Amino acid sequence: MDRQKLENLLADMSVSEKIEQLVQLHGGFFGEVDMITGPAAEFKMDADRPYRTGTVLGEHGAEHLRNLQDRMMAKQPHRIPAIFMADVIHGYKTAFPVPIAIGSSFDPDLAEEIASAAAEEASAAGVHVTFSPMVDLVRDPRWGRCMESTGEDPYLNSAMAAAFVRGFQGDDISKKGKIAACVKHFAAYGAPVAGRDYNVTEISEHTLFEDYLKPYRAAVEAGVKLVMTAFNTIDRKPCTTNRHLLRDVLREDMGFKGVVISDYNAVGETVIQGSSADRADAAKKALIAGCDIDMMSDCYLNGLEGAIKSGEVDEKLLDEAVMRVLELKNELGLFENPYKDGSAEREKEVIFSEKIQALGRRAAEETTVLLKNDGILPLKNGQKIGVVGDLAQSKEIVGSWSIFADASRTVTLREALEKLCPETEFVFSGDAPTETELEKIASCDAVLLCLGEDQSRTGESMSVADISLSDGHRELFSRVSAVNKNTVALIYGGRPLAIPEVAKAARAVVEVWLPGTVGSYAVADIIFGKVNPSGRLSMSIPYCSGQLPISYSLFNTGRPKPETDSFVRYVSNYMDVPNRPLYSFGCGLSYCEIAYSEPILSKNVIRRGEKITASVSVENMGDSAVTETVQLYIRDIKGSVVRPLRELKGFKRVGLEPHEKKNVEFEISEDMLKFYDAEMNFTAEAGGFTLWIGHDSLTKNGADFRLED
Repeated sequence: MDRQKLENLLADMSVSEKIEQLVQLHGGFFGEVDMITGPAAEFKMDADRPYRTGTVLGEHGAEHLRNLQDRMMAKQPHRIPAIFMADVIHGYKTAFPVPIAIGSSFDPDLAEEIASAAAEEASAAGVHVTFSPMVDLVRDPRWGRCMESTGEDPYLNSAMAAAFVRGFQGDDISKKGKIAACVKHFAAYGAPVAGRDYNVTEISEHTLFEDYLKPYRAAVEAGVKLVMTAFNTIDRKPCTTNRHLLRDVLREDMGFKGVVISDYNAVGETVIQGSSADRADAAKKALIAGCDIDMMSDCYLNGLEGAIKSGEVDEKLLDEAVMRVLELKNELGLFENPYKDGSAEREKEVIFSEKIQALGRRAAEETTVLLKNDGILPLKNGQKIGVVGDLAQSKEIVGSWSIFADASRTVTLREALEKLCPETEFVFSGDAPTETELEKIASCDAVLLCLGEDQSRTGESMSVADISLSDGHRELFSRVSAVNKNTVALIYGGRPLAIPEVAKAARAVVEVWLPGTVGSYAVADIIFGKVNPSGRLSMSIPYCSGQLPISYSLFNTGRPKPETDSFVRYVSNYMDVPNRPLYSFGCGLSYCEIAYSEPILSKNVIRRGEKITASVSVENMGDSAVTETVQLYIRDIKGSVVRPLRELKGFKRVGLEPHEKKNVEFEISEDMLKFYDAEMNFTAEAGGFTLWIGHDSLTKNGADFRLED
């Protein structure tokens, strides 16, 4: 439909019909029961009105959505099709590793492939829009939703955000197999006070712009079609009614032209927060602020029309919001084909295809992180191996927000081990091994001990005050390691867990996250050396909860701690634990030693508009092929505001055959050195810099250069 037809359509709509286009309801409003006594009664509307709303939340299945679309268009005065939106976060029926794990791949191409595969499955099931990617920067794993983020670093999160958008949307969201993406949660939802979900956010303007806004900006620049507002406050203003945030920052500064949608009842919750007098006031403030779609509240439905007719809200704002929704429907091609790709035949063809299963396995290979290995790994086929812990036999390992995943298709670690290692004798036990079982475990050549959290322990509303292992798992580790020192700890979960006792006593530690539908095959292949691990931590793992929030990207205080783990009086440190994480961002081992040369710079001075090249040689000293993630960090020595001690500015995944050496280059430009100065100008200041190129964020393999005018 061309622009003129859209404008004609808008001009012919009543105020009530326009408002209905800005309302999203979940599937409970569209059942066969008497809706007057169901959800519709709470929202004070007649039984037909849900069918006139513009978008639907959480429904899926090709035949179901075709039927629902027919019913909605039949009751819509202008037969405007609905958009079906759903949470396809890390897969639809096939669950891929959780996003925090995908971040640990340091592979945006992989993220793009995962999003593309998820879109292929979801679009076949009739879904038009996904509420993904979540790009909230997170440095506090007490927050349960860190499993949805790709980590603690603005640069990595930005690269992943753009990749997810490209994967979901392609170059045309009307094409078969593509869906529109919705970046969330705008903004800084990943920094709630005390790590508690839905809490307020207290954040400086510099921190907001330097760290937290960059991934959203990257998603906008990649062409994301929707942005979701966050539950939290910024500058003590709820994000959903924050005009400065939505209009000045998102639309004017970032240049976003698409649809803004609230989170679930976020408009109505501004009344509870105390910034709106009532739900009509909330509706007025949200529309004026720039929120186009009201998800799952009756604020717009029952509060906007009076404000429009009284002149409290300019109808022009309503028209602008409705036009953005109509434009999205037009971009999806729904006016020509209201069902888009939804097809029962295509569902059978696409969902759980061999191609998608292979991608899920490869994704888990790239996202598993080897944190410690004193030589016990890889294990050998034919050994006697103990496998201890309920998680080894659990199907609850695909991750929260895999709400459409088919649990019956989930491969457990036990199933993977027995299938892939038929010559190996396994001794299985749960979280409470008997004395007889412990005797058998003691006689094993090695023990795979599964610790951590299943998918029920992380996700929305799953905040914790203490990120230590549970009492039961600490006791389990103590019992097992006491009878068999050859213990390999496999750490499951959607958040970094504090595991100092495990890191000290286990012979190997492997972060397997929540690996998805077929990810256990990858874990087994890594444990037995068929795959060389290549994952790197996308979030630092702390010693304890008391260090939180924590990140590798620190600032010097006026009294910085010397390079020692011991306590030093009158400097910034703890008496009982080091300042540094247990395992820092970017860390991860392989089964090969990798040697780095010192960085070589093409020149030591950059002038405005120029670039220099920094290069290292990277050599695989081992006897197996490996993928090395070469990481570039830069420090601005002195700025008009205090600058981080180091920031990730680049990374490259490099494949190395046994004993192969490669040269790796990074181009450094003036733009890479820009930051928000004391006056909030985005600029690069002349002066000295240090760069490091190495294996992780702890590398000391550095060189100095200057930026001069």
